[in-house]
Amino acid sequence: QVQLVESGGGLVQPGGSLRLSCAASGSIFRINAMGWYRQGPGKERELVASIISGGVTNYANSVKGRFTISRDNAENTLYLQMNSLKPEDTAVYYCNAEGIIVTTREYFKRWGQGTLVTVSS
Repeated sequence: QVQLVESGGGLVQPGGSLRLSCAASGSIFRINAMGWYRQGPGKERELVASIISGGVTNYANSVKGRFTISRDNAENTLYLQMNSLKPEDTAVYYCNAEGIIVTTREYFKRWGQGTLVTVSS
């Protein structure tokens, strides 16, 4: 099985910064893509940023220039550096990973449990 564990959420003032982490563990042969999603109060879950093998990244327009996604391939860990945070960034942030299981070579797609980010003064 594959597990994702997020950390790094919390309360921050507008204009502040936070760094989220997502550690993937288990029977992983290869991770093809990882991403961060968020779901704000009364909103649908939306893509924040993603990164695929080779390091190609994609960002939602609302976070471009403020958020940076990165990945430590050796540790199967995903990061999201969030700067210049705004109240509208308040949401539960979820990590997602897609790849191949080592034992069966089957495809997997997993979600983390989510971590709450609150931007408020």
